Amino acid sequence: MTADPTRSSRRARPRHVTILIANLPAERDRRVIRECLTLEENGYEVTVIAPRGNPDLRVLPGSRSTRLKPYPVFLNGSGVVTFAAEFLWSFFCVAFRLLGEVLRGRAHAVQVCNPPDVYWPLALFIRALGRPWVFDHHDLSPEVYATRSGDAPNPLVFKALTAMEWLTLRTASAVVATNESFRENALRRGVRPESVTVVRNGPSAREIAPSGAAAGTADGTHRIVYLGVLGKQDNVAAVVHAAEELSRRRPARDWRVVIAGDGETLQELKDLAVARGVADRVEFTGWLGGDEVDALLQTATVGVQPDLPTRMNHLSTMAKSVEYVSRGVPVVAVDLVETRRTAGDAAVYVETGAPAEFAAAIDALLDDPQRRAAMAKVALDRFDTELSWEHQSVRYATMWHRLFRGRRGRGDRVAESIPTPRQAAAPRHAAVEEPVLSRPESTP
Repeated sequence: MTADPTRSSRRARPRHVTILIANLPAERDRRVIRECLTLEENGYEVTVIAPRGNPDLRVLPGSRSTRLKPYPVFLNGSGVVTFAAEFLWSFFCVAFRLLGEVLRGRAHAVQVCNPPDVYWPLALFIRALGRPWVFDHHDLSPEVYATRSGDAPNPLVFKALTAMEWLTLRTASAVVATNESFRENALRRGVRPESVTVVRNGPSAREIAPSGAAAGTADGTHRIVYLGVLGKQDNVAAVVHAAEELSRRRPARDWRVVIAGDGETLQELKDLAVARGVADRVEFTGWLGGDEVDALLQTATVGVQPDLPTRMNHLSTMAKSVEYVSRGVPVVAVDLVETRRTAGDAAVYVETGAPAEFAAAIDALLDDPQRRAAMAKVALDRFDTELSWEHQSVRYATMWHRLFRGRRGRGDRVAESIPTPRQAAAPRHAAVEEPVLSRPESTP
């Protein structure tokens, strides 16, 4: 009997993963970009459904063939009602495009990234089709709401968000947790331990210029960097106030604060810098791409993580801290559980996040090049042996191979083809030299 070539072609087709995002354009979500590249490297096809960013993009930048299926966004929530309207719109758009992927014979598995935690009805639909549904847990939505609401969060809203998180976790085939605290949260919600995989945030070694520890600026100016989102819960105003305090402690013009990122408080922060008299000391770069982030951090003396000691922040891994550590940049941060697990002795920890605490810690580091060099070595060692994406991608790819085991087509690779962490991330830094910024500087 003659084989059906059409059926054979279908069997040989690689498995396809559809990734859903609601709060960020795909080209600006570095974690999702790394996940897409990992899936491609392991033989999968990928489509990302996300809010529209650059209207000219059809393929994810840096990827081989990851398709972008963007949808328009007309609302940016700032209160409970507008947030609800924004999430309902995103749910409709995501559901419509996901259905299109299913009807086109793609979406053999789906990964959803929160916030929000509203896509569990789609999980029931996809799982009813016999396909895996993965929840990539980016944020603790109830804790984010509590933090943004200040001292008076609405208890009914908090309970509703908690219920949505429970449903999102319990309807998933597998959960990807960004750290051990998120894993423990999933276990408390009743997820089986074998269904949770910890995949931390962090850059790939390939994204980093091979220059060792932070190299410093050409004119010897210390750069004190904040890198990340500028939201109300991120406490970036403390960085501006710390610059004001540092200008009293250190009148010499041998330092500059660089705030790199974008968000709802950007204009407020610019106005604050003017009002506090430090507009000439604080630079706002806006959103930076991957190469621009690397170039900035290669010249940084200190990285600042001003997140306050809330429950959400204790349980969250800040992507900016891993970015600092990966370039050997000493960190000044509030003493948080997951920040210590990330940075260890590569950070100086302050108690409350008050601007005066940050200014004092930064001032002491600027005057202590030997300590900075020792912290840089710790940072680079932690990145090379544990934190780099090369280590995380092994866990991520292994999870997908496990989910597809027994369903593979001829185009799928098997788990045994995944490189070990040591093969994937050979140490890049043989030695750590004292950064240029620690040499004697002259005042301009």
